[in-house]
Amino acid sequence: MITYEFPLSERVRTLLRLEDLFDKVTHFAAADGPAEHHIALTTLFEILEVASRADLKFDLVQELERQRQILISFRNNPDISEDALSGALYEIEQASSQLLAMQGKTGQYLRENEWLMSIRNRAAIPGGVCEFDLPGYHYWLHRDVALRERDINGWIAPLLPIRDGLTIVLRLLRASGRPENQTAQRGAFQLMLSGRSAQLVRIRQNDNEPCIPEISAGKFAINVRFLTPDMSQRPKLAEVTVSFELTLCNL
Repeated sequence: MITYEFPLSERVRTLLRLEDLFDKVTHFAAADGPAEHHIALTTLFEILEVASRADLKFDLVQELERQRQILISFRNNPDISEDALSGALYEIEQASSQLLAMQGKTGQYLRENEWLMSIRNRAAIPGGVCEFDLPGYHYWLHRDVALRERDINGWIAPLLPIRDGLTIVLRLLRASGRPENQTAQRGAFQLMLSGRSAQLVRIRQNDNEPCIPEISAGKFAINVRFLTPDMSQRPKLAEVTVSFELTLCNL
């Protein structure tokens, strides 16, 4: 099965982008090669750009607190495991504390590093980080692997409270929906919301289905069109019957 996720709010869109970027920076930072560490660094710059929204930390703390209050209301419920509930509350409280402990503007310590900012500026230019452009960076990329890993992990570490907070929020968001089996006739499907709301739409389908979903959503309905993938021109509507699993997620 392959899962497609479509955010229906700017906040969820930002969280999904950051989740993807944190996954990538973690993957490439754990590698050994200079090329992989270069990608880790440029991905870190992307995280800095996306996470610089002034209200991101506040949004995460606010949402975590809202979820904490919801979980507290489940205490003494015989259908809820007290151990699982306590573990979830502890995780949320730890994430909130770490977010609140972050001082100043997100990633300010990176902006104050002139060497890193020189790399960031040159990386925005195609081919701008060649050794003759940034000999100091070329030198760093050829230092011992352990030293590079120490530097990269040190630059990433202060941003990890954001990763931990958004991981909890997205996990709760994804778990909030109930999957429903649906069928798109001639590649098109419409769901009337009838008062329901969603922040995230998830679609799962067999990975051997030769089509990809495209979603548009309004106040009253969600429309799904399945398109035939084409690597050379604009995809067209797949006029076939497509079975898929649809989940509306909302916190």
